Amino acid sequence: MAADPVVRDVARVILVDQHGAILLLNGFDPADPSAGGWWFTPGGGVEAGEDFETAAIRELAEETGYQADCVLPLPGERAARFDFDGRVWEQRERYFAARTERFEPADAGWTSVERRSLLGARWWSLDDLRATTETYFPEALVEIAETALGALH
Repeated sequence: MAADPVVRDVARVILVDQHGAILLLNGFDPADPSAGGWWFTPGGGVEAGEDFETAAIRELAEETGYQADCVLPLPGERAARFDFDGRVWEQRERYFAARTERFEPADAGWTSVERRSLLGARWWSLDDLRATTETYFPEALVEIAETALGALH
């Protein structure tokens, strides 16, 4: 019998630089490296006692080294179900936006699972994201990023 899914709330951040590019992380499933990799926004689980906004700021700092003073909530949320690291995950995700000058992301705050599954980070223009054949999540990332850019202006 399969283990129960890991159910959690997740805060994700569309981090936009001065050129309108967004920062994405590159990762893969350490339990199935042959499945290939994908790109995704910084973010992670909401911890006990946190709200989504607090989790977004904390996760952004842990995963990129960037300490945001605040993040702007974006409309809507996403439900996701996927296999990762030998478990099934069910997530309710909320998105936030923040603006910064471009910087080189740091991995000092990565957890052990992030160290096993993350390959790095890259700033993506929306044109590059639209044109890529690489996998990214969520599938509506371009639309979410466009909403973030509009909200940050």
